[in-house]
This record gives sequence, C-alpha cells and structure tokens, in this order.
Amino acid sequence: MNLFDLYLLMGAPQGAEGQGGGGWMGLLMFPAIIAIFYFLIIRPQNKKQKETKKMLEALKKGDRVVTIGGIHGTIQNVRTNTVIVKVDESVKLEFSRSAISTIEAAAKEEDDEEEEEEVKEETDSKKKKK
Repeated sequence: MNLFDLYLLMGAPQGAEGQGGGGWMGLLMFPAIIAIFYFLIIRPQNKKQKETKKMLEALKKGDRVVTIGGIHGTIQNVRTNTVIVKVDESVKLEFSRSAISTIEAAAKEEDDEEEEEEVKEETDSKKKKK
C-alpha cells in the first residue's frame, strides 16, 4: 500500500471540506502574489535600468558626473566602453561607462548659464566696437 492509497482510505482532510473551495483560494492567491511582485519589484527595477542605460548612452564631453565611488569630475573624452573624467587640473581618470552613477544637473545648468552669459558679453562687446 502506498501513500496515495492510504490518503484515499483516510478520506479528505477535515479542513478542506469545511472551507468549501479552499483549493480554489490557493490557486487564486498564487497569481495575485506574482502580480504583486511584478508591480512592486520587477517593473520599477526594469524602469530604472532603462533610465540608467539612456543616461549612459547620452554621456558627452563636458558633462559633470559622479561615479559610483563618489568621485566628481568632468568628462573629457567619451569612448565606446569607457570615459575619461577630469578630476583636477592635472588628474584624468579612465572609468567604465557603467561606473558613472549620475550626471550633475545643477552644475550642468550653471555651466549653460555661464556659457550664455559669455556669449552675451561677446556679442555686446562686438556691438560696442562697431
């Protein structure tokens, strides 16, 4: 006699009979748990990976960046898999693209504003000379 025969002889467990459809509840809970994991864990992680990939593809010379190690610098050269970051006047470091954590937006905006001011000053000085 095997375990299945013993199960049939004993009858169904008392808890399953009293619940009235306890088996269906278990089948419905499994997809619900999968959906919860998808919307709370998997989907946000995939979204963040896509954003990071876009950011790394958009790196260009002059961007101020922060590496995953916390080093702040300005990109001097962009290669296929690496970037050269100028940390100080005479210090340039080569990093893998994946080592770039963020692009400093505030510094980028300040640089853009400074460039605009320089262009305005140049045009004003040219107008005064004429």
